This record gives sequence, structure tokens and C-alpha cells, in this order.
Amino acid sequence: MDLVEKIIESKRIYDGKVVSLRVDTVRLPDGKDATREIVEHRGAVAIVPLLDSRQVVMVRQYRQAAGETLLEIPAGTLDPGEDPEACARRELIEETGYEAREMTRLFSSYLSPGYSNEMLHTYLATGLTEKTGRRDADEFVEVAIVELDEVMDMIRRGDIKDAKTICGCLLAESLLRAGK
Repeated sequence: MDLVEKIIESKRIYDGKVVSLRVDTVRLPDGKDATREIVEHRGAVAIVPLLDSRQVVMVRQYRQAAGETLLEIPAGTLDPGEDPEACARRELIEETGYEAREMTRLFSSYLSPGYSNEMLHTYLATGLTEKTGRRDADEFVEVAIVELDEVMDMIRRGDIKDAKTICGCLLAESLLRAGK
């Protein structure tokens, strides 16, 4: 069966700094029509920065949408046309003040493909050295160095709620355990 939904009509509803919203009317595989609300996003990066094999450089940041301060791995939005690895290197310095000698791609994933086209590119950063970063004017973060075992415990307890942090740290820990 062909599962592709064919766009019959597309209306742009909102264009913002970070996201845009469009409403598509689509033809379903069974011939019926349906409406899809799509959040468009140019993509983002997330970085699991390891000071050594057991310490993760993380950030605490208030997230308005969640209504709370979250402990996360550093992340940021791609500039138009920006290479994801270049963005990861830039964001790591801006948010943490660390520069990575090596940046290894872990995975790329859609964050919520039911309503958004945002693709997140996640990297492992190693060989870190301190460098002066410059944060965005509207960005207030606190850097935290957390032992990887404690990050795993915080994930299990539900203290870390951010999906990119959970996925990135679980994969990084798994690779370290496997000796890769």
C-alpha cells in the first residue's frame, strides 16, 4: 500500500524567528482528505561533551514551554545553510566555554514527526579545552559538570526530562561501556 499523503493545499499561518506554522490539506491513501498542522524548523544540534570518559558538561536553563529549569546537554538551532557539525562546535563554545578537538556524530532524529519537521543532529564532543564563549543576549545558562553515572541515575529517577539529553547520554554511555 502507498502510505504517502499527497498535499492538496498548503497555507502558511505564521512565520517566526524559530518556527513557522503551516496547515496542509492532504489526500490520504484511502482517498479521503485530512488536515495536518506542521511546525517548520530549520533544525538543531545537541552535544554530549565529555571532559573525560566519565564527566559530562551540561547546562541548566529555564525553559518557558516546560515552565521549569532543566538540566540538559548543550544544544542550539542551525543558522540558515549552516553545517550541523559547525553549529555543534559553535554552540558548545557559546554555551559552555569549551572547545572540542573531536566531534563525532552520534545520530540524527526527528523530534516529533507527527507535527514538526525539526531534525536534531547529536554529537559526542571529546578532547575538550576551555575557551571563552559568548552567549546569545537572551540566553541565561549555568554550566554544570556531572559524573556520567550520576546522569544515568538522574535519568532513571526522572530528574532529567529532556529527550535529547536522555537519548544522547544513554547512547554515549553505551558506546563508552562497549569501549568505542
